Amino acid sequence: MNYELRYAAHPADFKNYDTARIREDFLVDNVMVPGEINVVYTLYDRLIVGGAVPTDKPLKLEPFEEVKAEYFLQRRELGVINIGGDARITVDGTEYELGYKEALYLGSGNKDVVFESVDASKPAHLYLNSATAHQKHPNKKITLDMAVVADLGSKESANERRINKLIVNDVTPTCQVQMGITELKTGSVWNTMPPHLHARRMEAYLYFEVPEKEAICHFMGQPDETRHIWMKNEQTVISPSWSVHSASGTGSYSFIWGMAGENQDFGDMDHFTQQELR
Repeated sequence: MNYELRYAAHPADFKNYDTARIREDFLVDNVMVPGEINVVYTLYDRLIVGGAVPTDKPLKLEPFEEVKAEYFLQRRELGVINIGGDARITVDGTEYELGYKEALYLGSGNKDVVFESVDASKPAHLYLNSATAHQKHPNKKITLDMAVVADLGSKESANERRINKLIVNDVTPTCQVQMGITELKTGSVWNTMPPHLHARRMEAYLYFEVPEKEAICHFMGQPDETRHIWMKNEQTVISPSWSVHSASGTGSYSFIWGMAGENQDFGDMDHFTQQELR
């Protein structure tokens, strides 16, 4: 299990970052590595993002120095979404099987969390989001047919999409973590347009189902001075609470959004029009 620490940045400082610095601070490029768990501990709302790809042997979720805990979920909760082959997750002796685009919520206090692939030749790709938790909520497996669904956008504005809210309070109680999958409709390339930000919580995106020769241009920064990051399949971007988050793809794609912070109201957003962007 590998981990990395990322510090938070002031938006005024961010305006001076070049491309290399933006990618160093906000892009997580090695999320899914066969046979490894790789996570980034970000000081934006202390969210941990990462991935687990079990192959020929199980992978155990372990604590590391910065969390100062006896076990990973001692004071944390965890959201998991599978975007690979079938997975088996054992939590304190209880087994959960996750298929493609299925999710698992684990509350604080679970001691032993072990990830396995049902078929090592078709390994699971497990995307992980973890936030601090002030109380324990029940573990729950969540399938796409249990999601709260919202169809937004239009073909005319090239942002027709379906939002599948998987780990949200309308589906299962959590302390902070919210996660879901947004799927772009055929012919649409823009997600979350017009853009927004929410000062009460941060967000992270994992882009997936991006064809090999295509790319994602993710936009971030304050609305009056934006920056961009070019991204590939199964890479994550960290979006601070002061930053907009929107993207356009050169081909079809989907993404997992994950949020943490003090407000779990999904609709709590500060909206901006396209004309306000700089």
